[in-house]
Amino acid sequence: MKLLSRKIEKNSHGSIKLLPQEEEDMWHVYNLLAIGDYVTAVAFRKVQKESKTGSVSTNKVKLKLKISVDSIDFDSAMCQVRIKGKNYTENEFVKLGAYHTMELDLQFPVEIEKASWDSVYLDRVDLACDPRQSAEVAAVVMQTGLAHVCLITSHMTLIRAKVEIAVPKKRAGNFGGGGSSAGGGQGGANGHDKGVQRFYAAVYEAIRRHVDFKIVKCCLLASPGFVKNDFFAYMIDQATKKGDRDVLDNRGKFLLCHSSSGFKHALNDVLNDPSVSGRIESTKAFGEVKALEAFHEMLNTDPDRAYYGYEHVRLANESKAVDTLLVTDGLFRSAQLATRKKYVDLVESVKEQGGDVKVFSTLHVSGEQLNQLSGVAAILRFPMPDIDEGVGETEGAEDDGSDSDDDHENTSRKGLEPTELKRSDSNLSQRSTSSTTSTGNAGSASVGQISQDLHAAHLSRTTSELSTMSEEAERDLADFEQDFL
Repeated sequence: MKLLSRKIEKNSHGSIKLLPQEEEDMWHVYNLLAIGDYVTAVAFRKVQKESKTGSVSTNKVKLKLKISVDSIDFDSAMCQVRIKGKNYTENEFVKLGAYHTMELDLQFPVEIEKASWDSVYLDRVDLACDPRQSAEVAAVVMQTGLAHVCLITSHMTLIRAKVEIAVPKKRAGNFGGGGSSAGGGQGGANGHDKGVQRFYAAVYEAIRRHVDFKIVKCCLLASPGFVKNDFFAYMIDQATKKGDRDVLDNRGKFLLCHSSSGFKHALNDVLNDPSVSGRIESTKAFGEVKALEAFHEMLNTDPDRAYYGYEHVRLANESKAVDTLLVTDGLFRSAQLATRKKYVDLVESVKEQGGDVKVFSTLHVSGEQLNQLSGVAAILRFPMPDIDEGVGETEGAEDDGSDSDDDHENTSRKGLEPTELKRSDSNLSQRSTSSTTSTGNAGSASVGQISQDLHAAHLSRTTSELSTMSEEAERDLADFEQDFL
């Protein structure tokens, strides 16, 4: 990344103009962008023109637009940033305020204007423009029939090629079953060997196509068992036959190591291998992996000095106990400004207290693993076994507040229930209303007293109804006797 201009005022408002030169630079640009920023860059737009004869022609016009960013997207396969927003400057082909989608590409300058450039953004700019951060590592993790050719940069693990070829299994011959059975067993072995040869040839071509040995300082060949050894022997043999000087002259850059499988996640085991550490010690990827390995080791040996989760890390930082802070860059891309700000404040506070901050990329294997631990973790200078109690007290205070609200709602419901019941008795309406009012104002009336009043009212009403029924029965009986006589 090349820094073209930097205009930042004392209040942190300003703009920075950058020139992305490598694919990894686009990842830095993506992390520098946020919703609400203004981006000035070159864009191409198709414009239709109608001639006097009525024919329509389409031309591609090069424009320089200033966009107010509404959405941001990153294509990891193409290493391309796509932004969408309203046009902020008047243009002949794009109306003011019209929505436009812009793709940011390599070798085209981009100017980013922010209301506030905080320390995390500025550190990212310094890191991207530092030429010492260009060390890269290539890795091929493989097993029989499956291989991933990866490029490990300072901040990303890019899968450049995936090779997957069906390799028949070896089938032992039926010894003692005659020549035909033996021939069948030999045919099964030949089928397996031919499948392996096709697989090795495809992996070899993928390495030639995607690994640039002028930049790559180390190429890891990792696999379970002896697959890596057999492939390396095959590759050198083919390079000798074809006169492939790129492979032959750089054969010393290949490092054979063990991995659990041929999938991408096996890279974490490869980078943790001590034999690999010396070869990639100059890269930032090694520093991140080493810090994460130290955290896991501390979590197993001295758990009171290793914590993860924002609340635990924040309490440890308040006691100035954080020695190394591990945080993923995805937390700084939060759409909620309050969430981003609290992590920026945490990073700045740790730096002020002399702590080391490791920002992990979410596209790196180590960043993916840290993301599974909430995205933030810390190694402490001294044990703090009481942090859990502090977090528990904070959560308990929040729960108490919610319980009091629930109790208030329940009390309100208790005040409403008798009112609904009292509507069934018109004789008790006035008394119930006064009871409810006294309950709401002074809180002296009890639900039990109201229930007793209701019970007495129902008994009184039941007695009155029985008395009325008795009088009606006596009148009916008198009428019947009179008619009968």
